[in-house]
Amino acid sequence: MGFMDMLLIIVPSTLLWAAPLIFTAIGGNFSERSGIVNIGLEGLMVIGAFTAIVFNLTFDQTLGSFTPWISLLVAMIVGALFSLLHAAASITFRADQTVSGVAINLLGLGLALFLVKFIYGKGQTDIIQIGFSKVDIPFLSDIPFIGEIFFSNTYYTSFVAIVVAIIAWYVMFKTPFGLRLRSVGEHPMAADTMGINVTKLRYIGVIISGALAGVGGGVYAQSISSDFSHATISGQGFMSLAALIFGKWHPLGAMGAAIFFGFAQSLSIIGSSLPFLDNIPNVYLLIAPYVLTILALTGFIGRADAPKALGTPYLKGKR
Repeated sequence: MGFMDMLLIIVPSTLLWAAPLIFTAIGGNFSERSGIVNIGLEGLMVIGAFTAIVFNLTFDQTLGSFTPWISLLVAMIVGALFSLLHAAASITFRADQTVSGVAINLLGLGLALFLVKFIYGKGQTDIIQIGFSKVDIPFLSDIPFIGEIFFSNTYYTSFVAIVVAIIAWYVMFKTPFGLRLRSVGEHPMAADTMGINVTKLRYIGVIISGALAGVGGGVYAQSISSDFSHATISGQGFMSLAALIFGKWHPLGAMGAAIFFGFAQSLSIIGSSLPFLDNIPNVYLLIAPYVLTILALTGFIGRADAPKALGTPYLKGKR
């Protein structure tokens, strides 16, 4: 197998697995830049995956080829609404943000499995018939060499995720809203003194994180798993959080880290097709993403300074 042949296998697979992580990591970036720790990304992805699959199965005959995209929109809305629980607990009631995030993870999975059992009478949904499928991007796939590697036999969702990451970078670092959002995560009292509504901006940050995590779960469910069960989302939310930290709370850094973790996840699928991995037992490839996540965070991240007020509830008038 030549180098070009390997690239044609590795790149589309990496982008496929990275897309859900990019959406979710960017969502977490908005929450944590506002000062709210959100380890509930896993539970928000679960809710998004569940919503997208159930909506897809219910309306595929009515909506046709638009079903996966509208399912993502619904998953985004439900994820945003579900994140309000974390926002209310962390911001309004000033509960421990880590405990609240854990509660979101447990509640998301428990609620989704209960509803699956209630609706379908079994532990998992049916397989969707209309999901995201491989495409050749018009015009771009015709570019010599680059087009064949990056824009052929790929998924639209991968490039939507990259565009969202670029937009998030622009919003966060080039707009007044982004400046205000970052200010309440760095020094909320100073922001409050300047007339910035700290509570409002933190709520917005958490809601955006829920919306994008819902999209991430919906993308994963409709492009990779094609159904929903207890194992549909199995650590991807935590990988997204790791990508956020590995990317040093920067949208483009988080995107790069998510692509790296997407490559690690794809190894269990494409490993047998690559000559330098075909003799490695599959079990090692399955655990590779989690091992690389730990190694990345402990050995190669360097100095990563979180927003200074991250995890600290703000009470007006008190330091």
